[in-house]
Amino acid sequence: MATVADVMSRKLLTVEPATDLSQAAERMVERGVGAALVLTGETVSGILTERDVLRAVATGSVEGTHVAAWMTRDPETVDVSESLGQAAAIMIHGGFRHIPVLDGGKPVGIVSIRDLMRVVVDDESPRGV
Repeated sequence: MATVADVMSRKLLTVEPATDLSQAAERMVERGVGAALVLTGETVSGILTERDVLRAVATGSVEGTHVAAWMTRDPETVDVSESLGQAAAIMIHGGFRHIPVLDGGKPVGIVSIRDLMRVVVDDESPRGV
């Protein structure tokens, strides 16, 4: 049975709560990722997603604002050994598209709904291909 460790991204983008929101968004764009883990020391204190940045932009509160003001605090997490089905269930029921992955309480990866869908549609080809 496949586990979260089999599909997670190990190249984490991390920021601190005091990071400027614009700078964090810029780094997300540069890396081509939809979420950054917010670390306080070695602990996940939040996650900053595209949706969080969009909410900030929609209110006009981007300049001079820090990640802490817009991040999702204390996000749900999964362990590296959890099943893909469990990760998917947590994400679907929680209404989010990214989930931090921990090993012994330390962040080691992140799983997106796209990562999970790749497993589901691995044997499929897009129409016309």
